[in-house]
Amino acid sequence: MAMVLDAVVGKLVEELMSSVVDMKNKALKFKPTLDRLEATLQSLGPLINQIDELKKKLDHSPNETKTLIKQMKDGKELVLKCSNEDKIQWWNCCYKKAQYQEQLEALDEEIKRFFGLDMIAQGAVTGLETLLEIKEFRAEFSKANVGRSERVELRGVCLPPQPPGFIVGLDGPLNELKMRLLKDEVSVSVVTVTGSGGSGKSTLAKRFCWDEEVKGKFNENIFFITFAKTPKLNTIVQKLYQHTGYYVPDFQNEEDTFNQLEHLMKQVVKKGPILLVLDDVWLGSESLVDNFVFEIPNYKILVTSRFAIGRFGHPFVLKPLSEAHAINLFKHSASLTKSTSDVPDDVVKEIVRGCSGSPLALRVSGRSLINEQLIVWLNRARELSAGRSILDSNKDVLSCLQKSLDVLDPMSMECFRDLGLFPEDQRIPAAALIDMWAELRNDDDASAMERIYKLVNLNLADIIVTRKVASGTIDYNYHYVTQHGLLRDLAIRDNSQEAEDKRNRLIIDTSANNLPSWWTSENEYHIKARILSISTDEIFTSKWCNLQPTEVEVLVLNLREKKFALPMFMKKMKKLKALIITNYDFFPAELENFEVLDHLSNLKRIRLEKVSVPFLGKTVLQLKNLQKCSFFMCNVNKAFENCTIEDSEMLPNLMEMNFDYCDMVELPNVISNIVSLKKLSITNCHKLCALHEGIGKLVNLESLRLSSCSGLLELPNSIRNLHVLKFLNISGCISLSQLPENIGELEKLEKLNMRGCSNISELPSSVMELEGLKHVVCGDEETAEKWEPYKNILGDLKVEVVQEDFNLNFLYN
Repeated sequence: MAMVLDAVVGKLVEELMSSVVDMKNKALKFKPTLDRLEATLQSLGPLINQIDELKKKLDHSPNETKTLIKQMKDGKELVLKCSNEDKIQWWNCCYKKAQYQEQLEALDEEIKRFFGLDMIAQGAVTGLETLLEIKEFRAEFSKANVGRSERVELRGVCLPPQPPGFIVGLDGPLNELKMRLLKDEVSVSVVTVTGSGGSGKSTLAKRFCWDEEVKGKFNENIFFITFAKTPKLNTIVQKLYQHTGYYVPDFQNEEDTFNQLEHLMKQVVKKGPILLVLDDVWLGSESLVDNFVFEIPNYKILVTSRFAIGRFGHPFVLKPLSEAHAINLFKHSASLTKSTSDVPDDVVKEIVRGCSGSPLALRVSGRSLINEQLIVWLNRARELSAGRSILDSNKDVLSCLQKSLDVLDPMSMECFRDLGLFPEDQRIPAAALIDMWAELRNDDDASAMERIYKLVNLNLADIIVTRKVASGTIDYNYHYVTQHGLLRDLAIRDNSQEAEDKRNRLIIDTSANNLPSWWTSENEYHIKARILSISTDEIFTSKWCNLQPTEVEVLVLNLREKKFALPMFMKKMKKLKALIITNYDFFPAELENFEVLDHLSNLKRIRLEKVSVPFLGKTVLQLKNLQKCSFFMCNVNKAFENCTIEDSEMLPNLMEMNFDYCDMVELPNVISNIVSLKKLSITNCHKLCALHEGIGKLVNLESLRLSSCSGLLELPNSIRNLHVLKFLNISGCISLSQLPENIGELEKLEKLNMRGCSNISELPSSVMELEGLKHVVCGDEETAEKWEPYKNILGDLKVEVVQEDFNLNFLYN
């Protein structure tokens, strides 16, 4: 601890000084000594005051000055005694005078010694302690910021999404918004766009952001945030920090979060005007918008909400489409043209009129009628003409959209309902749906994606592909499904028609302790559902209910917590085949009670997203039937730490492992014991620097994906033992400088993706032995030219150049 004088020292110095000044003219015999003492105290006065001020700022309370304090008190008493020298008896006069004289001189010397020697020594100690504290702080700071450099690529998470390619009826609203938001003002301007669900509010906001005049004014300072039902201020602010490239601070509380947000915006506005879009603000969340309002010049906020928010002035109401625009949008969605359509205009108008100008209803209804017989069109028109406007309330809109589901076959209808298992306004990994449907319906990857695209074509869902891959290649890990909130409500509503204890699919949302009526009952609650979805957040404080989920085959857990203990009733899920755990909070959630998986002997698939995975040593011994295990944005270093399991015991049926955006430093050696593996994917793991030589023991491996592992320095020579390997992807491994010399021993290799491996200066001569190689993907012409000499030798070899084309906005949207 740095040495700083206590405030009491300064006070005592002042008192001693006062006593010396008062008494030196009274105690004439001691005047020379008192003069010297006065001079010493006067020279120390400014120093003492400065030290005292530092002490207040540093909030230090040291104990090093106890001796000095005692000397000051004794000195004051001594001076008072000297002032009474005339009362000393004559026989004691010489003795007492000499004694007092010695004590006064000793006091002067002690004060000088303390400030001249002790303070210097303490200052040296303090300096060393300070250096040590700085060193420790830097170490902790570095530790806390490990991986931040890897997250640089995630900048831009608040970029506005692209608007749809076909838009009608928004030119007028767009111009109105530009009039309100493009003029320069000295204070913040907030404009609210409101309208019914599906009226095109978000579409208008997206088009506004991508307007050339708007981009010209705000440039890079356009931020797009989706609020939805349960927004969290700290998560939104974290996104904004990440988007702008600043390190994300640790917020102490909500007030600190607010202050950090204001500081960020004041820094950003220095680069130019700001446009902040807060999309889909729900009733009850409007007060959260206040946290984004600061008195900053040229700072604009655009809010979209299905509820009017009057506190920010007169809202801009997005009205239904005119009949002409509605017919135009409907015909485009239904693929109607003048040359091919035999549907009467009055039938089209009747259906359009029933949609009441709702863009969402028009798109969904139009897509559902593509290539349908005329009788279907006539029946739809008659049904809609018999009812009220679908915009009278959200329920009416849902009723109208419900009719669009009539075109779905039973299997597609089940798939549509499954989309309601995931939180609103969150992207759904296609890989998660594939895992579910593989176990519920025996779908393979291709048939599962076909079902997804059928929903997309009917406008019941949207799909985002985040990375372009080579022609003829489909990587479902980069496919994400999104769904409009009303359509999700429709899926949930359709699923809830049956009693809870009889449903095939049970959806429970415990967020904010909003529990179903039966939750708190002490009695056992038996369900027959095959699929169970539970959503929870950090506010959830209730105990888990006495659920009896003995028939559950798929469990979906949607989290927003820092720590989450798996419920004990999972032990009873003897039929569980697929487990999907997704954390939607900013930082990874710590999973606890993971040992419940020891009781799930039938579990075949596990998918974990944004969680810290505990040690799996014992658990993997119990999962004899596990076939696929996926980790996305997970902390996995502890999962296999010091794991020593014999080959015959280690996941005997596991065929596929995926690690994406994980903190893996090196491939755990124990994974090389999983000889049943056919697919191993390690992507975007930037800390990965080495693969263990034991990877050569994976003799059944057919696909090895190592894409975008930027820290990977080399491939082990043992890769030569992968004699059934058909696909090798090392794209984006920018640190690789060469291919293994013996790569030619991969006689079954059919495809090699080395896009982005420009540091590989030359190819080993053994590549001419890759007789099965049919397709090589490169990222530039220079790399492709290196393969030219081998084309004739390898026969039908195709060398393709594919440029990088991907974005990472999906990670936090």
